[in-house]
Amino acid sequence: MESNIGEILRYLRVRGETPEILREQVEITARELEESLEPSYVYRAFPLTLGADGVMLTGSGVTLTGGLARKMLQHCDTAVLLCCTLGIEFERRLRALERRDMGKAVILDACGSAWVESGCDAAEAEIAARFPGRYITDRFSPGYGDLPLSLQPAVLSALDAQRRLGIHLSESFLMTPSKSVTAVIGVSDTPQPARVRGCGYCAMRNTCDYRKGGTSCAV
Repeated sequence: MESNIGEILRYLRVRGETPEILREQVEITARELEESLEPSYVYRAFPLTLGADGVMLTGSGVTLTGGLARKMLQHCDTAVLLCCTLGIEFERRLRALERRDMGKAVILDACGSAWVESGCDAAEAEIAARFPGRYITDRFSPGYGDLPLSLQPAVLSALDAQRRLGIHLSESFLMTPSKSVTAVIGVSDTPQPARVRGCGYCAMRNTCDYRKGGTSCAV
C-alpha cells in the first residue's frame, strides 16, 4: 500500500507542471508517513432492506436516507459500514510541524488525506475478498451527494468506532482525529457500475476551488 502522489498534489491544489523541488518534498513526506504510520480501520456488514424512509441496515441502527443511497444499493442485499483513520498520532505530528514550519505542515496534511484514502482502498479490497463471487459498489460517505452528514453518530456507533479507533464527533458531525473517513459499500450478486464519480455528486461542488478554476479533483 502506498500513497497516490498525484492525489496529494491535487490536495495541494497544484495545477499544471509540478515544480521538481515540490514533488521531491511530497515524495519524501509521503514515504516517511507510510513507513511510520499505518491507517487503522474497522468495518461490519449488515443485511439491508429498502423501505419508505430509506435504506435500513438491519441490526445497525442506521437508516441511509436520500436518493444516492437508494440508487447505490438498489441491487444489493448487504451493506458494509467502514471507518478508517490515521489516529491521534498523525494529529500530534501535524500540530507540532505547524509550529515549526507551516509550509511542510501543509504538505504533511495533504499526504495524510491521501494516506487515509489508501487505507480505505485497502479495507475495500479486504471487504471484496470477504465476499468471493460477489460484486461491490463504489464506496460513498455521509456528506456526499444527498447522504446527510448527520448520519455520522449512528455509523460510528454501529462500528463502536470511539472505543476501537478513538474517534469522536463535534456538534457539527466532524470527526477527530481529522484524518478519518466513514463510508458505505454495497454488496450485490450482479456487477455494479461506477455511480458516484464526478462533481455532480460531491457535497463541495458549490464551493470547490478546483471548479472555480475550471478543473476538478478527478483522476
